[in-house]
Amino acid sequence: MGPRKPSGATPAAVAGMFGRSTALNETFVTVVGNLVDDPKLRTLEAGQDLVSFRIASTSRRFDRDSQRWVDAGQLFLGVTCWRELAGNAAASLRRGDPVIVSGKLSTRTYEKDGQNRSVCELEALAVGPDLARGTAVFRRTPRSADEPSGAVADPAAGQSVAGPAAGESVPGPAGRESVAGPAAGESRLAGAGV
Repeated sequence: MGPRKPSGATPAAVAGMFGRSTALNETFVTVVGNLVDDPKLRTLEAGQDLVSFRIASTSRRFDRDSQRWVDAGQLFLGVTCWRELAGNAAASLRRGDPVIVSGKLSTRTYEKDGQNRSVCELEALAVGPDLARGTAVFRRTPRSADEPSGAVADPAAGQSVAGPAAGESVPGPAGRESVAGPAAGESRLAGAGV
C-alpha cells in the first residue's frame, strides 16, 4: 500500500468554498471557543456590513497527578465578519455563546504609549454554534433575486420552500420509508432522534 494522501482541504480549497482567492502562505485556522463580548455591527460608508467580536479559547489537558482535566492556557482573538456573515452573526450570537470560527489568521502591529504592540486577528469565513455544547435551530436567510436559482427560501418568514412537509413520508436509507422532520430549510438539532 502506498503513502496516504493527507486528508483535509488545502487553504486554497477552503478559500474557494467561500468564493475567495488566496494569497501565497495565508494562514487558515478553526478556533473553538466562547464569545467574550456581544458582536458590534457597523455599516461602512460603502454600505458593507462589518461585525466584530472577541472569542476566548481555553485549551485543556489531563493532569495525571490529580486524575482530572485542567485548564492549560487561554487564547483571545479579535474576529471580524463581513457582508451577509456580519449581519447573520450579529443577529445570532451573544456574549458567552460557544462557537466555532474558521477563517484567515493575521497579525496587526500598532503603536501604543511609544511601544510597538501586536495583536492576532481572525477574519471569519464561517461562524457557527458549537453543537458539542448545546443545540441550535438553523434558519436560512432570504436570498436576493440575483443569486442562483434553486436557493431555498426562509420558511420562518412564510416563504415557500421545496421539499417534503413536516410529517410527510419520504424514502429513507436503503429504500426504507421515514417521516420527514422539520420543513426544508430548517434544521432542528435537539432530541434523541437526531
